[in-house]
Amino acid sequence: VRAGCGAARRRTRPVRLAAVLLLGLLMALTTAPARSATTTDTGSTPGDPRTAALPGSFQWSSSGQLISPKPDGSHNIVAVKDPTVVQHNGRWHVYMTTANTAGQWSLAHTSFTDWSQAASAPHTYLDTNPDIGNRYAAAPQVFYFAPRDEWYLVYQTGLPSFSVNSDPGNPAGWSAPRNFQNSMPDIIRDNIGDGHWVDFWVICDDTMCYLYSSDDNGQLYRAETTIGEFPNGFRDTRIELQDTNRFALFEGSAIYRVQNTDTYLLIIEAIGSDGRRYYRSFTSQGLNGQWQPLAASEANPFARANNTTFPGGAWTQDISHGELVRAGSDQTMTIDPCRLQLLYQGQDPGAGGDYSQLPWRLGLLTQTNPTC
Repeated sequence: VRAGCGAARRRTRPVRLAAVLLLGLLMALTTAPARSATTTDTGSTPGDPRTAALPGSFQWSSSGQLISPKPDGSHNIVAVKDPTVVQHNGRWHVYMTTANTAGQWSLAHTSFTDWSQAASAPHTYLDTNPDIGNRYAAAPQVFYFAPRDEWYLVYQTGLPSFSVNSDPGNPAGWSAPRNFQNSMPDIIRDNIGDGHWVDFWVICDDTMCYLYSSDDNGQLYRAETTIGEFPNGFRDTRIELQDTNRFALFEGSAIYRVQNTDTYLLIIEAIGSDGRRYYRSFTSQGLNGQWQPLAASEANPFARANNTTFPGGAWTQDISHGELVRAGSDQTMTIDPCRLQLLYQGQDPGAGGDYSQLPWRLGLLTQTNPTC
């Protein structure tokens, strides 16, 4: 640049003018702002990598208890847990597991336009839907499957099950459950030990859909089918991650595509050395890549009490089964890394007794150290 400026002084005024214009253009290009990452993205085209940065460690701030049980004359609810959340037509829709005083598990729905309304929003119990009925159902996931123009509610009934609907805001509209797989695959049966086959999660890329599940015994599994076959055809179940410490890869896995990239984020619930629940995280380039630890230890977790502040008071020491708030609603499960939030379950640290009677409530984490 210095040589160019010296030569310009020996040339005619038009040449000097051209050089000035060129310099101004270069300065404008190098100082142009990065493209905003606030738009909803449900496709798979890579974009500006500056929107994709995930930190190597995370910091969070937690709300208080946002969603609590709402018992009525026929529902003696003591806990709400395992939330899934999606935004549709200007409203948040949360589906969740419920537990009653008899230890029975079912599902419920609530909806609101702003998180400040979550505590007062009414609950609709899905056992009142005659197609679902009074049956064991737990650990929901809700998403829109664009190729079939249908909404899917994935949940466990002892098997990986799903219902379909045209509107996630209509709990009465869910169809009777069908199974993704009608029996436990041999590879799970051979490794599950005294665990349980739980917490089913679906995510799709451009050509394939994947069904993830856990066994409470240190294994994360994955089955696959094609976009065209979905929701049928899940096969080739394999072990995706494995740990000799069953509590390190316990349950509650969720997998997301990082917006505008080919990077995927896996979060999975673990039980720490203190007996408290927390989340570990891994990343992969593509859903067929190798998962690499991101924030995956008790000292450097994805989300745990030790990297969370509670401005309103620490109402829980567990950061347990939850779901990241997505940038869209479709089967790609896309998240915006510039504004991570996690809707999770927590409980009174002094509670004890049977697991079904623990007083789980829902709160919202907001990341306080985003990189973009």
